[in-house]
Amino acid sequence: MTMNGAVIPILAFFIVAGEEQGVSQAQLDGTIQNDILKEFMVRNTYIYPPEPSMRIVSDIIAYTSANMPKFNSISISGYHMHEAGATAVQELAFTIADGKEYVQRAMASGLDIDAFAGRLSFFFGIGMNFFMEVSKLRAARTLWHRVMDELGAKDERSKMLRTHCQTSGVSLQEQDPYNNVIRTTVEAMAATLGGTQSLHTNALDEAIALPTEFSARIARNTQIILAEETGITKVVDPLGGSYYVEALTAELVDQAWKIIGEVDELGGMTKAVASGMPKRLIEEAAAARQARVDKGEDVIVGVNKYRLETEDQLDTLEVDNDFVRQGQIARLAATRASRDEAACQAALHALTEGAKSGANLLALAVDAARARATLGEISDAMEAVFGRYATTPVPVQGIYGSAHEFDKRWAQVLDGVASVGRRLGRKPKLLVAKMGQDGHDRGANVIASAFSDMGFDVISGPLFQTPEETVVLALQHDVDAVGASSLAAGHKTLIPELIKGLREAGRGDIKVIAGGVIPPQDYDFLREAGVQGIYGPGSNVVECAADVLTLLGHNMPPLHDAAE
Repeated sequence: MTMNGAVIPILAFFIVAGEEQGVSQAQLDGTIQNDILKEFMVRNTYIYPPEPSMRIVSDIIAYTSANMPKFNSISISGYHMHEAGATAVQELAFTIADGKEYVQRAMASGLDIDAFAGRLSFFFGIGMNFFMEVSKLRAARTLWHRVMDELGAKDERSKMLRTHCQTSGVSLQEQDPYNNVIRTTVEAMAATLGGTQSLHTNALDEAIALPTEFSARIARNTQIILAEETGITKVVDPLGGSYYVEALTAELVDQAWKIIGEVDELGGMTKAVASGMPKRLIEEAAAARQARVDKGEDVIVGVNKYRLETEDQLDTLEVDNDFVRQGQIARLAATRASRDEAACQAALHALTEGAKSGANLLALAVDAARARATLGEISDAMEAVFGRYATTPVPVQGIYGSAHEFDKRWAQVLDGVASVGRRLGRKPKLLVAKMGQDGHDRGANVIASAFSDMGFDVISGPLFQTPEETVVLALQHDVDAVGASSLAAGHKTLIPELIKGLREAGRGDIKVIAGGVIPPQDYDFLREAGVQGIYGPGSNVVECAADVLTLLGHNMPPLHDAAE
């Protein structure tokens, strides 16, 4: 279960659901992600500050070790770092360093390392650099064994790195999407040859929508064919002994170990995260990668090379967000109406007091779940003591611009920004907005970094904003345009609300553009709502900026002029 900020109530619900079906806690197996450190780095579904969040991790490890011996209490995740743009070395180093920090925290709370370490698992992303990904998994096992040995583990099971892998989402493309079947197959083979214990294969349409039954079946059958027809699952470490793979593995181990040492010098991963070091390095790598793609140095078939003249429309899954939301509200109302309110409030009060006293939070949350407290109520009961953690993104600068230093189109855009700036009497202002329950911010950060390097005055909005809050921020900064980044299927609800709010405030002149995972068949709906530019996956960032300048009234020369 990919759950981190709200991990306590979700795991409590799972435990109580088992009880009510006659399944004891000792019989429960499965995995909860419970990896909060990477949330502060890349995925952003944190609720509380780092220290109480780390206490939650330790409480879950302690509770499951005592009561749920078959259950994996944490899945230490590099996948989201990979998707945010981390290099293989960064993903390795920060993931292993996260695991080290969790083990140290659990040991500091009094747990014996060999009592819980055998139930820890990992989760890595697998991209298109085939031999790099194979070697990354091999290096991870070496690094984890080394770390656990140094921490005093005696049981060999404690030193084993067991991992789940998922094929890359960011490698999927909107353009010529059937190529994504090939990409996922290559990535799945790399994970298998690298020694993954379990695997998730993405569907071909996930760059633009949630998967359909058709695309999900292909993704599932990719795994079945690899398992049943190829024989590659019957060989342990089949590429071991290859000079190239062994040399690459050793190089990854050495480079990652160096970064782990730097993290240790900062005082461990919690302090490193607080310093912003991992997040900054990953965002710099993401900006550099985007620049290489936009310049054609990194080839993506169907996007920046071998592109189709016309794209066939792909049938995608349509989800009625309002219908789902109203159904959930109705279920919550029914639960609250039927429960013993006094017992529920008493359990929530006990949880708040336990947050103050140091009692095990999961144990108290299980009591609250039995009394039918909701996820929000359980979270709020802890927030009353811990507070809520919030950050405002700070885009990295200089990476994207330096890569385009001698590019003619880049020079045209810089001239255009300067021209608009002279007309306005200031730099053109862009608000990059993340609305709704969407924590993945790679796209938003890349846009903010690139546009900043181009000379725009970029305001990066906080994550999880409402449209109303975004309107207020846009008015406060007197922006010329709002770029709404959407990856969680909320574009048909959130973006029209934003446009409506701007118009009601008398600022319908502020241009609204949209980017992210938006099905092409929704483009007309958004344009009718007032969106003036839509940029899906695979869009060239420099051309996006040229288009925005046109919206702001600057007459940009056509692309072929720069090519000449």
